[in-house]
Amino acid sequence: MTQHGNQDLALENIHPPCQSACPLHQGVRDYLLAIATGDFDRSLAIIKETNPLPFVCGTICAHHCEDECRRNDVDKPPSIRGLKRFAIEYGNAKAAPPEDDSRVSGKVAVIGAGPAGLTAAYDLARMGADVTVFDSDQKAGGAVRHYIPLYRLPDEAVDQDIAEIEEQGVKFEYGKELGKDFTIEQLEKEGYQSILLAMGLPVSRGLNLPGSEGEGIIYALPFLKQVKREGFKFEGNPTVIVIGGGNVAMDVARSALRAGAGKVKLACLECDDEMPAFSWEIEEAQEEGVEMNPSWGPDAIIRENGKIKGLQLVECTCVFDDQGRFNPEFNKDNKEMIDGDIVIFAIGQGGDPEPVRGEIELDERGRPILNHRTMQTSRPGVFGCGEMFTGPGTAVQSMGNGRLAAKAIACYLEGIPFDSQVLEETPELEKLDEKVAGEIDRVERNPIPMMSPEERVRHFKQAEYGYDPETAICEARRCLTCAAGAQRIDELCVNCLTCVRVCPYDVPVINEEGTVTIRNEHCQACGLCMGVCPVYAIKFRSSYVEEAAEAIEPAVQKLAAKRNGESAMLAITCAYGAFALPEFLQKEHKNTALVRYPCVGKVDSLHMLEAIEHGADGVVVIGCSESDKFNCQYKEISQWTEKRVGRAAELLEAIGLERERVSYTELPGEEIDRFDQLIEEAAKNLKEAGKPSEEE
Repeated sequence: MTQHGNQDLALENIHPPCQSACPLHQGVRDYLLAIATGDFDRSLAIIKETNPLPFVCGTICAHHCEDECRRNDVDKPPSIRGLKRFAIEYGNAKAAPPEDDSRVSGKVAVIGAGPAGLTAAYDLARMGADVTVFDSDQKAGGAVRHYIPLYRLPDEAVDQDIAEIEEQGVKFEYGKELGKDFTIEQLEKEGYQSILLAMGLPVSRGLNLPGSEGEGIIYALPFLKQVKREGFKFEGNPTVIVIGGGNVAMDVARSALRAGAGKVKLACLECDDEMPAFSWEIEEAQEEGVEMNPSWGPDAIIRENGKIKGLQLVECTCVFDDQGRFNPEFNKDNKEMIDGDIVIFAIGQGGDPEPVRGEIELDERGRPILNHRTMQTSRPGVFGCGEMFTGPGTAVQSMGNGRLAAKAIACYLEGIPFDSQVLEETPELEKLDEKVAGEIDRVERNPIPMMSPEERVRHFKQAEYGYDPETAICEARRCLTCAAGAQRIDELCVNCLTCVRVCPYDVPVINEEGTVTIRNEHCQACGLCMGVCPVYAIKFRSSYVEEAAEAIEPAVQKLAAKRNGESAMLAITCAYGAFALPEFLQKEHKNTALVRYPCVGKVDSLHMLEAIEHGADGVVVIGCSESDKFNCQYKEISQWTEKRVGRAAELLEAIGLERERVSYTELPGEEIDRFDQLIEEAAKNLKEAGKPSEEE
């Protein structure tokens, strides 16, 4: 319990599902709110609090956050990854410098400059360690740098992230390969107190099929690197057969089209629903003309006079057994052949144990042994992370594993035991109540703009255009701001049931004891209950309402000091929609102070009176009305806001001031240019109201 005695405070340390699902536990809700209210710099700053590779993640992240988003219970989740990219492109913020009280000292070597190694290096440097990253290539980035095609991830995105990691004090040694240019033992002799192995999965796998020896056989990773780094092009528009159904196979197939293949045919064991590639990768490949052959396994590569003529396939009836293990079964009586000139194996990657052989223990399959609880190998002080130890995954999952390794190394340098299984896991919210979900307005998701398939297959330019500010603001507004809304203060609540009657989402409920529980985990943060509570027993878990209210006094006093005889007006507006657009926020409004609330439904009558007390001549509350572009997602806002403005007017009149000092109006987003006109009209009405009548 806290000082407020709040019955909902079990939620104090609960993450929204999006944040829990993110391997980096990014504050998704908060950076989406910042975009929705037009504060793009703040959004980027929040992202950079926990993400050392924001440019990479904004471009290619697998967005696990969207899979767990509670808006899935309503319609579709916000495009979180697309919004991250938007914040990066439109925001301006650097990663905060390391804290002065750095707690870790020691010299650390990180072997491998992929997402896992870079994240670990970044975190350790920020803790105070002296970190050097060694990589066999001439530039950092690992798999995301060398294998992800340029149409998905431009080099500039990786470069920007690496530059900021260097700014944190991380040093890089390029063209240095473990096992050839140095050894673990040599690093230890050079004074490195801890060594992290993060070499990834650099070896492409093939299949020992009849006909797999000879020309025309290509492997996925060398092909992707050759296309990306050397501008490889096929000669003669061959038909290319890709074996595999994962994300790498989709990259290979789509790159082959761009590299001059006349046709690309893909064959994989899995059926349509089981293909391991992400659904959007499959869809985009199909849009570009890749022919899919699911549920077919490769049986033999057919050659004639040494040249490939095609691939014989056999029907795959089942990929996994009853225990979910990979154990494919085939119908040998059903075979077919697809024609082709080149075969590319894209069936998976493996690690290379040779660089560490003889220095750390390997298992019976030649893989380095790692204690996943301590993140240590068999050699004291030598740790491991990333796909080399976890197996294939996404870039952001590798980053999360690198962060875990950094924590383990920090403890090792401090002489503190580390066990990943006893780390405190922040619980997440339960699913959205079905009744509450039914009351939420359905709002169509805004797709990320892309080039047409016909255009994008012609080159390797980035296929996505990204959001413009207006679309990004609307898309970010679709976030439900889970666990940021109302909570009850027990010692103030008198159980008058006003909140129960007012809430349009049926979030407050009456307990068996007759008291009220505000189910914050289902609250939609509209704020109506907060403004009508007669004893102010409701506050918001998020501070954004308090921040808006606290902005009134300085805004009004600053304006009042320079009004030059004109009426000093305070405009309290919605912070969403058109009120979040850069062209509105960057415009100066004569004789007007502007304070924006995340919905005017959260404005209290006392806030308006305080503005008058601090020197405002008048207050205009401006809400948003129905609009084709900027639809308010909250219910019943207008009627309750008008009541609060009316109450403030009554109180002013009761103390001898003009009730016209406060007013309420609405402004459609498409008419945002009328904002100054509305303020002028309100000021004019106030002057007219202040003139003595003829009778007086």
